[in-house]
Amino acid sequence: MQAKLEAPTIVKSSRGDETSGGFIEAAISGTALIRLRSVTKELPANIEVYAKAEHLNPGGSVKDRAALAMILAGEESGELTKDKIILDATSGNTGIAYAMIGSARGYRVTLALPKNASEARKRILRTYGAEIIETDPMSNTDGAQAVAKELAERQPEKYFYPDQYNNPANWRAHYSTTGPEIWRQTNGRITHFVAGLGTTGTFVGTTRRLKEYNRLLSAVSVQPDSPLHGLEGMKHLETARVPGIYDAGLADQNIEIATEDAQAMTRRLVREEGLFVGVSSGANVLAAIQLASTLRDDAVVVTILCDGGGKYIDEAFWEER
Repeated sequence: MQAKLEAPTIVKSSRGDETSGGFIEAAISGTALIRLRSVTKELPANIEVYAKAEHLNPGGSVKDRAALAMILAGEESGELTKDKIILDATSGNTGIAYAMIGSARGYRVTLALPKNASEARKRILRTYGAEIIETDPMSNTDGAQAVAKELAERQPEKYFYPDQYNNPANWRAHYSTTGPEIWRQTNGRITHFVAGLGTTGTFVGTTRRLKEYNRLLSAVSVQPDSPLHGLEGMKHLETARVPGIYDAGLADQNIEIATEDAQAMTRRLVREEGLFVGVSSGANVLAAIQLASTLRDDAVVVTILCDGGGKYIDEAFWEER
């Protein structure tokens, strides 16, 4: 008879001074760290794999942190005023975060995103009241960036353009919150950090902070294995526009993941761990397990659950076995 699997271990974080102190923004950050049990059962007992539950942020993704930081930075600098519209390019999650926070703080929001972004994401954005500019799907988020940049340059008096791919407030959000949270939640035991590359803010900011705590920590970046992929929100940097905030010297290793393999892990996460998350989360977890399988000494591997699975519910891969 097969032994009953243990329930996931949840390591709760203290909020302390990491909340922004106001309304919906106060619920951003402070997410749980969950030890994965079922999908890691083939690993040695001395190798622990954890996932940070960023899909439990109020906007449903890790992008809540960066969006809030960029909006607050814009307010502090005076570039963002109540008569301006927040404008940026997005694959969906940062846009949802802008729309949510904009709604709470009284800003209008306009977003350029590829036409092939999931319909669920578009419906969420419109529900928040955001205006959507659909861009060439073949140009991915690079094309959306070009459209947003041109619009902002043409009408600077109308728009506040955070430019998430080049805004240092993006990575600093994770330097200030995500990195310290992970360090505390693992009691300083983390040995490896694994995260996918999109705007690269999560990887850059978290890695910088964690390496300050422990210079021997290994940071592993995750990318799609080809330019044509279905890992929404992630970039194949060899063929895409590299974000200005990216620091190529931070990664000790890079792991490439195929879309179909990430989808398979995403299904396993919901069916075996009860974690209903998106495909980029599946890619991160798969990369973390691949890395963990090569380790022999005691290790604590931490990765990111980027967003929830509800935005992808209409996709066919959920029905596969």
